[in-house]
Amino acid sequence: MSKQQQRDNIDRHRKIRSYVRREGRFTPAQKSAYESLWPVYGLDATAEQWDFSRVFDRQSDVFLELGFGDGRVLKMLSAEYPENDYLGIEVHRPGVGRVMRELDQQGLKNVRVASEDGMELLQNNIAADSLAGILIFFPDPWHKKKHKKRRMIQAEFVHMAASRLKPGGILHLATDWEDYAQQMLEVLSAEPLLINTSTEKTFVERPQSRPITKYEERGLRLGHGVWDLVFCRQVG
Repeated sequence: MSKQQQRDNIDRHRKIRSYVRREGRFTPAQKSAYESLWPVYGLDATAEQWDFSRVFDRQSDVFLELGFGDGRVLKMLSAEYPENDYLGIEVHRPGVGRVMRELDQQGLKNVRVASEDGMELLQNNIAADSLAGILIFFPDPWHKKKHKKRRMIQAEFVHMAASRLKPGGILHLATDWEDYAQQMLEVLSAEPLLINTSTEKTFVERPQSRPITKYEERGLRLGHGVWDLVFCRQVG
């Protein structure tokens, strides 16, 4: 067996991870914000599933954003829809510190953040039928052919995500890589728990509820296309 075949065999048996925590280097402000505001906004992985009514101290629709980056979407949605609650997962801890500081400065209380692998949190800490929506905008496309197996949007992950949605809850994806968009469409269309909201069973125009991200703005200036997919959890 060649070395490449050995590596491929290992990859087939390795658990898919949506993200791996990236420590990065904290600025003093980021470190101070992370340490002082984590008790306010942070959620730690626990042995038990999170009870969102306790986490947010109310009954509400909870939306999860996986990989919130600079927090633009998380901040805009939580400010525009105060009746909803938002959970953001991001593995770059210095960025998490900065976003928590901005949430605090804006007085946004309907947000919590976690900094662990998203697949593990979905499996271990988020109950089935508990989320009103899952938002995944511009995940790493792993554009090299040999790395495509590392992409987040694969059948195992999508089934797990779909099971965490309430009936009627939405799974909203966006990417600016066309071949990844096609893969997303194929994988989501094959998941029996999900229904494509597009009448043509393809992509949708960007909903007004999805703010344009900083990353997307840069791509649009370079002439990149953007593909949105909105699927909902089957009812009944």
